[in-house]
Amino acid sequence: MVHFSLAGVPARVGKDAIVNLKCKCLEFLADESGATAIEYGLIAAGIALAIIEIIQALGINLVAKLQSLATALK
Repeated sequence: MVHFSLAGVPARVGKDAIVNLKCKCLEFLADESGATAIEYGLIAAGIALAIIEIIQALGINLVAKLQSLATALK
């Protein structure tokens, strides 16, 4: 009989190996941790874009105010 190891668990080639492989595949498909990480990444990217837009919008006004302040201090 031929033996091999699947995820560190020895199994016989045959029905036991197929059942073990099927269980591992079902566990992998049921795992949603990767999808959650992608969702958090998309949320973080959206927040970053919003912050960049706000800074750009305020930046123009801020530069004008700082220039008027520098002129007033001279």
